[in-house]
Amino acid sequence: MKDVPSLFGSMVFNDTVMQSRLPKDVYKALKKTMAQGTHLELDVANVVANAMKEWAIEKGATHFTHWFQPMTGITAEKHDSFIAPDKDGRVIMEFSGKELVRGEPDASSFPSGGLRATFEARGYTVWDTTSYAFIKDGTLCIPTAFCSYSGEALDKKTPLLRSMEALNKHALRILRLFGNNSAKRVVATVGPEQEYFLIDKEIYLKRPDLVYTGRTLFGARPPKGQELEDHYFVSLKPRVSAFMKELEEELWKLGVYAKTKHNEVAPAQHELAPLYNTVNIATDHNQLIMELMKSIANKHGLACLLHEKPFAGINGSGKHVNWSLATDTGINLLEPGETPHENAQFLLFLTAVIKAVDEYQDLLRLSVANAGNDHRLGAHEAPPAIISIFLGDELTKILEAIETDTPYQGKQTVQMEIGATVLPHFPKDNCDRNRTSPFAFTGNKFEFRMLGSSFSIAGPNIVLNTVVAESLRQFADILENASDLKSELASLIKNTIHRHKRIIFNGNNYADEWVREAEKRGLSNLKNTVEALPAYVSEKSIDVFTRHHVFTAAEIRSRYEIMLENYCKTLHIEALTMIDLVKKEILPACISYQNELLQLLSSKKAFGQYNSWTEEYYLEKISKLSACALKKLNNLENIMLETKGNSDPLNLAKFYRDNVFSTMSELRLVVDELETLVAKKYWPLPTYAEILYSVN
Repeated sequence: MKDVPSLFGSMVFNDTVMQSRLPKDVYKALKKTMAQGTHLELDVANVVANAMKEWAIEKGATHFTHWFQPMTGITAEKHDSFIAPDKDGRVIMEFSGKELVRGEPDASSFPSGGLRATFEARGYTVWDTTSYAFIKDGTLCIPTAFCSYSGEALDKKTPLLRSMEALNKHALRILRLFGNNSAKRVVATVGPEQEYFLIDKEIYLKRPDLVYTGRTLFGARPPKGQELEDHYFVSLKPRVSAFMKELEEELWKLGVYAKTKHNEVAPAQHELAPLYNTVNIATDHNQLIMELMKSIANKHGLACLLHEKPFAGINGSGKHVNWSLATDTGINLLEPGETPHENAQFLLFLTAVIKAVDEYQDLLRLSVANAGNDHRLGAHEAPPAIISIFLGDELTKILEAIETDTPYQGKQTVQMEIGATVLPHFPKDNCDRNRTSPFAFTGNKFEFRMLGSSFSIAGPNIVLNTVVAESLRQFADILENASDLKSELASLIKNTIHRHKRIIFNGNNYADEWVREAEKRGLSNLKNTVEALPAYVSEKSIDVFTRHHVFTAAEIRSRYEIMLENYCKTLHIEALTMIDLVKKEILPACISYQNELLQLLSSKKAFGQYNSWTEEYYLEKISKLSACALKKLNNLENIMLETKGNSDPLNLAKFYRDNVFSTMSELRLVVDELETLVAKKYWPLPTYAEILYSVN
């Protein structure tokens, strides 16, 4: 049996290791840098680098890498060995402070949205001291930010760190107004729940669409999908259990708090949930989780699918991000308090979030936009594209009482300092869970349920941190200049509720009535990625990001260009894969089966047997559908030719959405019907039934 406490963090250069291996003055200097973001002197970096190298070599490492998160959505690493030549022709193992603190990867080969030209190749990786180094596959991995030679952020970590600083700055201003002078830092804490599919690797390799695009471009519905809901929480199959056990152990070694594992609703679908961590470290850990899921699945003869919608007709995979605010002294700022004073603080932070989500709903929507998630959002398996907040009936009634200056008719009550009657201690589980809500309050945190499973959680958290920081900035500006703080606080909370209550909805987000009601309230309904992305470069968005120094205007536009380009490239790859499959596998299979039927008909007639209704029925139907598939295929090929020469990114994305995707959908309908008619021995692709029930 594994000794989990000894195993946990054994491959991490964490605080315990640093205390034991670094001189006290060096340890204090490093901790100061980690806590306050101060500059790390080179002599201190040299000592840290040597200790890190010795520790890593003892753990079997021979190389180091600056581990960073470019705008591809996955991680990147360039490995260098510790070896250096000795004067006698041998080698010694070296690692300097300069190598620890800064690296220099090529900056022109990663997505930059125009920030870098091909000939402008120089880029830098810079050690993020707030995230511990770790060992993976015999390599010391140093978490780093990635920027261009001229200083533009080329990654997801840099703006995330900037958004954390903005949130911390203005949250501390609010805390000081409430007399809290002990807290030195406020951070967003995050717990992302990761959904995924596991299928047999051999079957996976027989589906080029899964290999190239991550999802099945064809596939008729299986006789049994998720109708019986008999996969949810059922006991784990042996191969899945073995995979999960190894995954947990490897994550524990890397200091990842992998806590919960279970089967999800759809067949072959599963979930892993970690404990909470600061948003920066939680983001790093989620990237590790996705990476290890794929590599460990491969060792078990499995393929891990992280696409938002690998299979049509059954649930896709999301990533629910549980987000809250906490001080370095351990206070959850979204936790209702024991006293009226504490509850006043809670209500102020709560209304700051409500205001932020309402005012920047378009930004939150685009933060979860990609081609894969377009298949999932609003499909009665995930929240719709309309942003709203679920608070539960009890908390909603409290806010209504504050807004209308009426007593709250609830459980045990007390008169608060802001002049409203509310609970002295608001229970965590005060309401049912609303699984249809995109942004639900669950007692002491918000659950942002719209993310797709393949997403880096950095993007949505950058937006959340920034827009909440903006609300807190505005609140602090008002309250710091108030002549009567208590009166101004009461007025601010009341007015904020009144102005932004339209975003609160506790009902069924799947109902058609909600779509109509949301429109009446003036809420946006950006149904797909192409509709959502222009909000990125609106004057309002650029203003909030630049005000808090999270992005420059150029960095915002670059990300807008990258997201449009990724959308187009995704559909382009899917269309080409579909064309290739239909041309080389599906239509030839249909022709082969028709040929067999024709031979059977000829044989029957040769022997004087004219009762061939069955063969003629199948032959006629498959022939007509094959002709229809060929026509749709030709249409798709012609439409793909029209994508060339369109230089406007938004117009091109619209063309892919309105023409390429719709034609692909038409072709799929025909092919899926052919699958139900063509004999199994001829059909070239494993069926949904074979894929989804491939793991025993």
